[in-house]
Amino acid sequence: MLKLGRFNDYSMEKLRRDLISGCIVGVIAIPLGMAFAIASGVKPEYGIYTSIIAGILVSIFGGSKYQIAGPTGAFIPILLGIVISYGYENLLIAGFLAGIILFLMGLFRLGGLIRFIPRPVTIGFTTGIAVTIFSGQISNFLGLTGLENHEYFIDKMKEIFIHLDTINMYSILVAVIGLILIIVTNKFLPKIPGALVGLIGSSIVAAIFFPDQLATIGSSYGEIPHQLPSLQFPEITWERIKLLIGPALVIAMLGSIESLLSAVVADELTGSKHNSNRELMGQGIANIVSPLFGGIPATGAVARTATNVKSGAASPVSGIVQGLVVLVVLLLLAPYASNIPLASMAPILMVVAWNMSEMKKFAQILKTKTWDAIILVIIFLLTIFVDLTTAVGVGLLLSMMIFVKRMSELHVVSKVIPEDTNHRLVTAQSLSEEEDDYAQINICNIDGPLFFGSAQVFEKAIQEVVHPNTKILILRLSKVPYMDTSGETSLSHIVQSIKSSGGMVLVSGLQDQPREVLKKTGLYDEIGESQFYAHTVDAINVALSKLSLNEDRKAVKGEDDEFRVTKV
Repeated sequence: MLKLGRFNDYSMEKLRRDLISGCIVGVIAIPLGMAFAIASGVKPEYGIYTSIIAGILVSIFGGSKYQIAGPTGAFIPILLGIVISYGYENLLIAGFLAGIILFLMGLFRLGGLIRFIPRPVTIGFTTGIAVTIFSGQISNFLGLTGLENHEYFIDKMKEIFIHLDTINMYSILVAVIGLILIIVTNKFLPKIPGALVGLIGSSIVAAIFFPDQLATIGSSYGEIPHQLPSLQFPEITWERIKLLIGPALVIAMLGSIESLLSAVVADELTGSKHNSNRELMGQGIANIVSPLFGGIPATGAVARTATNVKSGAASPVSGIVQGLVVLVVLLLLAPYASNIPLASMAPILMVVAWNMSEMKKFAQILKTKTWDAIILVIIFLLTIFVDLTTAVGVGLLLSMMIFVKRMSELHVVSKVIPEDTNHRLVTAQSLSEEEDDYAQINICNIDGPLFFGSAQVFEKAIQEVVHPNTKILILRLSKVPYMDTSGETSLSHIVQSIKSSGGMVLVSGLQDQPREVLKKTGLYDEIGESQFYAHTVDAINVALSKLSLNEDRKAVKGEDDEFRVTKV
């Protein structure tokens, strides 16, 4: 799994680029790691541990050369819910189980399935997560005190409203300063990490002008240790697995979606190509190891990965350097980080929430006023007002329903007849009395998969277009790439219907997968091996030879779509 080929032709110049980009991203990862951990209901150092361990392991074992992994905003609602409901130790177990699931997803080559999740579903819960993150920072922005943690959005808003009388004006001032610094830096100095500038600038203002007036990381969570924790294996029991498998599946699903999305972003920026299955295995390894050191679940971080690319990264070495930079900062500067005000952290997460909200795409889908818009709103509201577990579950169910619906819409059944003047098969809109010659031989194009979502539509369509006097039905199946047992059953009904009236069915262009299904079910033998033809022209020649039409006809000459039927 460790692909040393990614380091072929590695040079000192590439090392220089990786060192620079790794240092830049490492500096960015420190405040984000702490902020995401705090918002997830755990101590800030756990976010730092995650940035170190996951960042290094994903760079070594992942499938993208430029991926930067660590804690992300997408996980905040689900992790906070797990901490509130089950506690921090069980969060570690859920993350560990999610790592195993991710590794197995990659091992069984399921990376490609992520692309079948419709955009309305991902935008719906991404925007919902953004609202949850933003609203969760209101209390720190306002400096409210005495609040209790709640899992549900309504309860959180009630708690904020009840404690509005504890507003700290110093906190608001520091948060506004931090927010302004972040926005201005990102706009006018994009190469400088705006989050770091806002954090340091507002913290300095607070330390000089408002000492002891604001809640800090140290006063709220204790001093940040300046070392990595020792390796500890969580106590995993069957009861805990049953309790936490649901949250673990949600973590794995979100992690797979965000990591592969981040890898795609890196591909678009660099023209490279990631390996989705290897990426999932790398993410799995990172999430298995990270909880052993107290780390929270991690995934590919889109913003940090894009920054890594834009800073000149040349290989996965930049991700390794990023992790080492965070480790050095932890060892040397941890005591100073304990003095950072929570009000300085709040605008960082608010900006992250705004950037991940995809408001423009949300509005674009709403304007379509289609089923996509309805699904978007459902997932969005479930994410905010219920929980992310329910939203993801409903999202996956809707994804399947949308996929089946759209695949069935691709299915086309059309009737064709030989057309003398153009020497081709053309679609027959209707047959007149004069064209009754063709009533005994019906030719139908089938375009699209024959599966449970399209089987009934297929059967009904054939019944509608086939002439009642049909003696021979030729089914052109060259454009049917897939068939399941439901499709086979519908095809069997058609064959039996034609045979019961004394007719026969000929099949042309059958692909390998449908052929195997028909052989296993016995329908292949029921139709008769001699009734299957590579080209439609052969099937028509056989049909003409078996029928006595109103006028004798010469054999059809041509291949596939091109035919000539001449009257004698």
